[in-house]
Amino acid sequence: MTRADGRSPGVLRPVTLERGVGMYAEGSCLITAGRTKVLCTASVEKGVSSWRKGSGFGWVTAEYSMLPRATNTRNRRERKEVGGRTQEIQRLIGRSLRACVDMEAMGEWTITVDCDVLQADGGTRTASITGGAVALHDACAWLADKAGLSTSPFQHFVAAISGGIVDGVLLLDLDYSEDKRAEVDLNVVARESGGLIEVQGTGEHGDFSPAQLTQLVELASGGIRQLNALQRAALA
Repeated sequence: MTRADGRSPGVLRPVTLERGVGMYAEGSCLITAGRTKVLCTASVEKGVSSWRKGSGFGWVTAEYSMLPRATNTRNRRERKEVGGRTQEIQRLIGRSLRACVDMEAMGEWTITVDCDVLQADGGTRTASITGGAVALHDACAWLADKAGLSTSPFQHFVAAISGGIVDGVLLLDLDYSEDKRAEVDLNVVARESGGLIEVQGTGEHGDFSPAQLTQLVELASGGIRQLNALQRAALA
């Protein structure tokens, strides 16, 4: 199979991670993956929600939105209600980023990571997790400094990537043209250690075998290791 951009099946799109792009946010990162661009900003606030108060533990949450002209036609802004797809993506990003942090060491502070899609060409949720982890790292460093913590509560980098089966071929890091016709669509989130955080797989236009699932997870894990290296390089 020949991909539109000439990549081999197991190759990532070109990825860049630019830290410190938001002058006011405690942590920020602009991630570019191929033609997909997501701005991730992490904001630190004193206190936690009422259900968390008195526990001594902090909280990390996420919000996700797509700018109206991030795609080839204009999308309406979600002003009053957040759509089901957006809620699903926000929850995935939040769960993934909480795996980066020691909540007890954080104390009763809240970090909100906003992921705003500037341009979408597939993989916006996975890019949000990968870039969001870099923004979260810097927000935790800010918190450790300003709140006088003995160490940053940030523990592990987490990254995410998509995989899928298109025209019977297993592919890594699908762009939109591949994703919309994929027989199988998979998103994998993992820690830098290799431990899996979440695997979301759907047979969009068919089904897939346990062996294919294993192959896709292994393919994604290789991509995540590359993303972890880029996250570490961004800190230099």
